[in-house]
Amino acid sequence: MLKIFSWNVNGLRAVLRKGALQKFITEEQPDILCLQETKAKQGQAEIDLPEYEEIWNSAERPGYAGTAIFTKIKPLSVKYDLPTEVTMADEFGDPLSEGRVLTAEFDKFYLVNVYTPNSKNELERLGLREKKWDPEFLRYLKELEKVKPVVVCGDFNAAHEEIDIARPKTNHHSAGFTDEERQGITNIVSAGLTDSFRSLHPDSVRYTWWSHWGHARENNVGWRIDYFFVSDSLKPHLKEAEIYENVVGSDHCPVAIKLEF
Repeated sequence: MLKIFSWNVNGLRAVLRKGALQKFITEEQPDILCLQETKAKQGQAEIDLPEYEEIWNSAERPGYAGTAIFTKIKPLSVKYDLPTEVTMADEFGDPLSEGRVLTAEFDKFYLVNVYTPNSKNELERLGLREKKWDPEFLRYLKELEKVKPVVVCGDFNAAHEEIDIARPKTNHHSAGFTDEERQGITNIVSAGLTDSFRSLHPDSVRYTWWSHWGHARENNVGWRIDYFFVSDSLKPHLKEAEIYENVVGSDHCPVAIKLEF
């Protein structure tokens, strides 16, 4: 059984200082761990995990964004960033230089780790998401699928359906729950990628992110914006999909799947 975890740590150094990452890895023993929002370059965070190979894709801008994969299984190849000729730079920066996509090839699948750009509170980046990032990211996944199935995980900065957010009515026009962002998730599913958690838990109300405001986590006023999508051809191998709400250290919690080949 292959255990793959994903966690937006919202600053790897902070999570390490709290001892949260070490405790989590000791308890769960992931075969592969995908991290988002590392906010660090390799060597800036004191990590002692000799069992794992570390693969980093850090932002050019210090202390911002970034992804990493820690894996006990050596990848066949690694791809960095989102290959596209579309210009995405705007007043907030260039998402293509922020370490937002990291792909590791394994024997049975490609594993894609993503930290999707946020649409911003005033939706200044909604157009970027709808017209550029979401379509180009999906195109990339479909290109990979021509070679072998895909497992894609990470922070998609969007809740898909009303069941995925505690207060859908009041957030309909909020970043992360606009029609355009939700359509981006629908497009992934329609293209032949299964939302692993929702597939195995169709009626389960569980969240992966909570605001820092208003005691949201204590009151479980959350959003499910962290996902594992798997190529439909991998569905027979998908045995478990879980959310680890009790793991603290970040405003997100880890999510995981188990695959059996």
